[in-house]
Amino acid sequence: MNSLQPGAELDGFRIGEMLHKGGMALIYRVTYADGRDVPFEMVMKVPRMTAGDGAENIVSFEVEHQILQAVDGMHVPRLVAAGDIAVFPYLVMEYVRGRTLDHWLDQVQRGAPCPPETIAALGAAIATAAHALHQQNTVHLDLKPANVIIKEFGSHPPSFSAVLLDFGLSYHAHYPDLLAEEMRKAVGSPAYMAPEQVVGVRGDPRSDVFSIGVMLYELSTGELPFGAPSTTGGLRQRLWADPIPPRKRRPDLPEWLQEVILRCMEPAAADRYPSAAHLAFDLANPDQVEVTERGRRLLGTGFVTHFKRWIRAAGAQYRPSPLPARQIEEVPILLVAVPHHDVTDATLYSLKQAVARSLGIRPGARLACVTVVAPGSSTEAEKSETAVHRSMRAMLKNWAAGLDLTGHQTSFHVLESTDVADAIVRYAEANHVSMIVMGAATHGLQMQRFVATVPIRVAMHAPCTVILVKQTVPFDFLGAEDRDAR
Repeated sequence: MNSLQPGAELDGFRIGEMLHKGGMALIYRVTYADGRDVPFEMVMKVPRMTAGDGAENIVSFEVEHQILQAVDGMHVPRLVAAGDIAVFPYLVMEYVRGRTLDHWLDQVQRGAPCPPETIAALGAAIATAAHALHQQNTVHLDLKPANVIIKEFGSHPPSFSAVLLDFGLSYHAHYPDLLAEEMRKAVGSPAYMAPEQVVGVRGDPRSDVFSIGVMLYELSTGELPFGAPSTTGGLRQRLWADPIPPRKRRPDLPEWLQEVILRCMEPAAADRYPSAAHLAFDLANPDQVEVTERGRRLLGTGFVTHFKRWIRAAGAQYRPSPLPARQIEEVPILLVAVPHHDVTDATLYSLKQAVARSLGIRPGARLACVTVVAPGSSTEAEKSETAVHRSMRAMLKNWAAGLDLTGHQTSFHVLESTDVADAIVRYAEANHVSMIVMGAATHGLQMQRFVATVPIRVAMHAPCTVILVKQTVPFDFLGAEDRDAR
């Protein structure tokens, strides 16, 4: 296919300058040919279809067209139009301004290490974008620096959002998987491909978590963890092999960040973060990351571990994946709002029982225990903000004692705000919380007609399910009351 010429018209679009010439497609600026205003900047993507190009180019075009019709939100470009594949295939979509992740990698390659807080902020932005995609039953399967546009909102502390590009290799649970049907082999970018992709498994959201881990490793060290293998044998090595620990290559890297990176790149998907939301949570809350041997190691795993993985990998083969949205729904992030004043033991007991029930039916769910304090609420005995936070965290940990938290990551957070409901809602939005558990209002129905209580305001504005727990009295308390009455 010959390239389009600037000034030419096609299906009501006027072609502008060529922005990119890649191995699978050409990208042009476009406007409307009739001169009308455009709602946003647009580009036209035209697949390469010359005699030397493979069939995957046109298959990828069909896949991307399907995906862009099915997904929406701030983390994907908006689709405008598509050309008939039998006549002249193209996609017109939103032009997203920003820098690709390659910008930060180029700085690392030039000898300017990326600060850990910047690496964490970039990773959290990408994980947030991936989670939004997974919630729409889509897995990207080709996450790499060139396919991630980063928008910057501040530098102290660093704040970013991400837009994901190029869905030609992606999977959507409600559409035929054309790439699997056509090829049934490893499809993706070798340097960033997850182990299960190597054996043809598509549709697991944790594959994107692996790719994000590779990018975090590269941002941290300037090196690719597995190189860029070009053979099937080279690719299959990641089914059992570990990369050199990042702290071996960069000793100043914090242990918590290595813990996160290596967990993302575990060979078995079940050993990684169960969802991109869990990954974003750890990157946004580094003080809550539990550092294990994984974060402290300076040497790779030993021969015995590799041999066991090799045996397991020998039988790995293609299998269909469950719905991505269902997978991540099974491992939600739960927030429990624990009051710290003007609260009865019965209320705290009721909250604990409700949380226990919720965690009991959701293996792998994450629990965030949150309380809200007013700014400047320190007493004479606790002059510093640190002392107040330390005291409140101890209260939260004491409240959580007795809960069976086996298999559940748990963290404790003290928020400062004069508006308790707003603080809880904002926290839930920022951390992809799926469910909020909190005490029900103690005011009567007549009072609630005139006063919006904290639980009501949270229920009205929260981005997720809210469970309001009525106060119940445990049997031990009832027994004590009976004894006191006698």
